[in-house]
Amino acid sequence: MWSVVNIRYPNGAAYHGPAKQSAPSHTGTRTNYGDRGMSLEAELNESNQYYLTNGIAVIHKKPTPVQIVKVDYPRRSAATIKEAYFRHPSTTDYNGVYQGHYIDFDAKETKNKVSFPLKNFHEHQVEHLRACVQAGGIGFAIIRFTNEGDTFLLPASVLFKFWDNQANGGRKSIPRADIEASGYSIPFQLNPLVPYLSAVDSLIAKKK
Repeated sequence: MWSVVNIRYPNGAAYHGPAKQSAPSHTGTRTNYGDRGMSLEAELNESNQYYLTNGIAVIHKKPTPVQIVKVDYPRRSAATIKEAYFRHPSTTDYNGVYQGHYIDFDAKETKNKVSFPLKNFHEHQVEHLRACVQAGGIGFAIIRFTNEGDTFLLPASVLFKFWDNQANGGRKSIPRADIEASGYSIPFQLNPLVPYLSAVDSLIAKKK
C-alpha cells in the first residue's frame, strides 16, 4: 500500500489535494444538497460510471502523470511517497464520447454565493477547451455553488466571453445570474447523481 506525503506541480508549488467534504447534515426541514458529503468530482465519477455501465456514454476523468522522486520503504509490505511532481500542468478534468460527439469539460466548485471567480480556471485549461471546440468537440464547465448545492452546466462559449473580457478590463468573475441565464441547471437525483448529459443534449441540439 502506498501513502503520499508531498506532491508538487511543475512550477514547484505544493499540491494540497481536494478540500475535505463535510459530513451530510440531517437537521432542519430543508435539504441542503451542498452537505451531501461528496465532492462534485466524486459525484461526477459515480455518474460517469452509471453512464458507462448502462451503455449511454464513455466519459472518464483524465489521469495526471506523476513523477515520483523520493520513496521510503518503512517495511516490505508498504511504501511512502515522500516527494513527487506532476509532470505537466493538467488540462481539463474529463473527456469522452457521447452520441458520436467528443466532449471535454472541467468541474469547479465555489463557496461564493453571487458569482464564480475566473481565477478558479487556469489559462491552459481555457485554451485547451477552446482548441477542443474549434476542432468540433463540445466543451463546457460544470460549476457548483457549494453553499446552496446548486449545479450548472456552463457552455464553453460563455466562459470564453468572460475570460477574454477580463483582459480588456472586464470583471474577474462570472455573475451567478449570467450562469443561470446562459447555462443549464443540473438537479440532483439518484441515478445518475449529476445528470449532466441532459444538458449536453441541449448543446448537441444547438450545434445541429
